[in-house]
Amino acid sequence: MKIEETEYNEHETTLRTLIQKGDPVDFQDLFLSLHPGEQADHFIELNQHERSFVYRTISPEVFTDLFEKLTLEEQCTFIQETPQSYAVRILNEMYSDNAADLMRELPDAFMDTLFEQMDDIEEQEVKDLMQYPEETAGSLMTTEFVVLQADKTVGLTLEELRELGPDAETIYYLYVVDQTHHLVGVVSLRDLIVAPLDAKIEDIMGSRVISANVMTDQEDLARIVQKYDLLALPVIDDQQKLLGIITVDDVLDVIERETTEDFEELSATKGSSDINMSPLEAAKKRAPWIVSLMFLGMITASTIGGFENTLETIVLLAVFMPLVMGSAGNAATQSLVVAVRSIALGTINRKNVMKMIRRELGTGIILGIACMIVIFGVITLLYDNMLIGFIVGVSIFAALSVATMIGTIVPLLINRLKLDPAVASGPFITTLMDNLGLIIYFTVATSMLQFL
Repeated sequence: MKIEETEYNEHETTLRTLIQKGDPVDFQDLFLSLHPGEQADHFIELNQHERSFVYRTISPEVFTDLFEKLTLEEQCTFIQETPQSYAVRILNEMYSDNAADLMRELPDAFMDTLFEQMDDIEEQEVKDLMQYPEETAGSLMTTEFVVLQADKTVGLTLEELRELGPDAETIYYLYVVDQTHHLVGVVSLRDLIVAPLDAKIEDIMGSRVISANVMTDQEDLARIVQKYDLLALPVIDDQQKLLGIITVDDVLDVIERETTEDFEELSATKGSSDINMSPLEAAKKRAPWIVSLMFLGMITASTIGGFENTLETIVLLAVFMPLVMGSAGNAATQSLVVAVRSIALGTINRKNVMKMIRRELGTGIILGIACMIVIFGVITLLYDNMLIGFIVGVSIFAALSVATMIGTIVPLLINRLKLDPAVASGPFITTLMDNLGLIIYFTVATSMLQFL
């Protein structure tokens, strides 16, 4: 067992023992000695009675650091079980962007009750952020940040920073505005510290600032932060006025959510990947896809029925149906993943889209030729029937070539329609290729009946 795991288990045992003893002093000493991330790990393992002890022992101001380490779903659950006054104080301490995310998920009645009791300034900041559409820069940005005035000296700015810095989410990047609050520059904390105290901020700032419009999509934000290696990204409106900042930890959350969403779409399990979800809830979310794919499967059965005469003539053809169907579905899924991931990373544009299509077609042809040669040799050796080997080999060659094209083109077309390309999920594309693979297979076989 790893040292970290052993230490974690010891802490968990000790914390539970202190809760059972009702010892708030020793519990505080141990609990607060842990990192907020570790505190959160231990907290979610407690039952409701034990969590109540934590609420009584740890102040809301201190508990907020732990609380912001929890997932949004966990926050929704726990804040509704805390005393209402405790919940309000947590929201007052939270960064405004995180509080806005939480409020969006709470029942309307409970949300309204909390708003009524929150500090006026905090309430207004959260409500302002909630007005922006979800998954945009406006919904992700925080308003707790420090701005510098271009005409002030470094010495005066440092004095102000000592006072304002503790309440800001980050001060590693400091953004400079003019008298009308337009974004005009950026200063790193390092540049500020080493500059002469009598120097003006406008003399040491960088005037080329990477920023994002308040309506920018969250995926585009992630690409900007990644491209320029930013710790924070300023958010501006159409008039270039600074509205807020997005920190790198928020961007990491975006990347995680978008990746999870893509995996859910590709596997037709959207909204049901949370392991804490009940079987009934998971079944409800997956049912539409399963039922739809079941009906598509009936089309596959009809396709087989349409070639009944061919099957009756050569029963051996039925043996290789799963081989052709599976190969086509697998090839299509591979190309689908490549296309969806390229779209998500923003590496696909009008200039190189044909290059990717040609690449995937070429890959399908090469794979098809290789598989055709292998399967022709195997069937000839095992079944002593070169013609069947030829039929299956040609069918796989054609199926793989077509499958890679379809797996590439379908998500590109869906993306052009401004939809999430991941909706062309693996199960969907696999079922589609089952039908096409069978049609190719039986068409080749039927055309060769005269030689059998």
